[in-house]
Amino acid sequence: MKPPIIAIVVPCFNEEKALPITVKTLLTLLEQMTTKRLVSSNSFILCCNDGSIDNTWSIIEELHKADNRVKGISLSRNCGHQHVLLAGLMTVKKMCDAAISIDADLQDDPEAIEQMVSSFHHGNEIVYGVRSSRSTDTWFKRTTAHVFSSFQKSMGLETIYDHADYRLMSQRALEMLSQYSESNLFLRGIIPQIGLKTDIVKYERKERVAGESKYPLKKMLSFSIDGITSFSARPMRWIFLTGLVLLVLDVIVALYVLISYFGHPTLSGWPSIMLSIWFLGSLILMSIGIVGEYIGKIFVEVKHRPKYFIKESLFD
Repeated sequence: MKPPIIAIVVPCFNEEKALPITVKTLLTLLEQMTTKRLVSSNSFILCCNDGSIDNTWSIIEELHKADNRVKGISLSRNCGHQHVLLAGLMTVKKMCDAAISIDADLQDDPEAIEQMVSSFHHGNEIVYGVRSSRSTDTWFKRTTAHVFSSFQKSMGLETIYDHADYRLMSQRALEMLSQYSESNLFLRGIIPQIGLKTDIVKYERKERVAGESKYPLKKMLSFSIDGITSFSARPMRWIFLTGLVLLVLDVIVALYVLISYFGHPTLSGWPSIMLSIWFLGSLILMSIGIVGEYIGKIFVEVKHRPKYFIKESLFD
């Protein structure tokens, strides 16, 4: 059989330091796989600029001029990692047999790409890159990642443990992905729902080749909330169950108060009243916030606004 055309999709946001190293590494990898006839000589790299404010797009233009296997698209503004990744995947879905997404920092070991392609040759249409360990992460990041993963599972969210967005998808899988129209994107939750034949390739997580992390704690928390609220209604169910438990407690307390009132004189306690008010007030505000999160997502979805616009592209 003819070797498949593979597109390596690289989301980029302010990656002027890392990008030259990343592209050079990936081009070398493509050459090696082409020599082994694992991939077609028409395979290419697509660098997707997510409205960077540094020289990322200029570097992509220079890399494209130096080697035509380096392609590029640039979004009209910063839309976020999930949207720029989707833009890249949707751009290449008619141009390749399979696409591999990998971040520009190369913390996800590019050597695993060859294993992904081999797995694709064996009939697997979605191949997940899964970290074999988190030894390079800080204790805080490692702990919070595992806590979030466990919390996702308890919420009924189907994801691959220790998998980010490093994966191979066949052209058919990309076509199926294109049918998901939601604006609140959480690809790690969407792709397992496609249901084609899958495989897992494990790799060691590395340090960034250059630059700084684009995912501080604030963004990680926001991404986590988006993932849960986009795929599960259990938090709202928990609100109902909490209210039910409080109703039962309220009935018990009411009985106690009535028995005390008719049994002997009592003096109402100021501390207990204040604590009850603060507790119930906090619970109500938290519940309103959770419901508001879902209403906000509905508000965004019903508008059906475009997820992104491609301002420039390099394919010649």
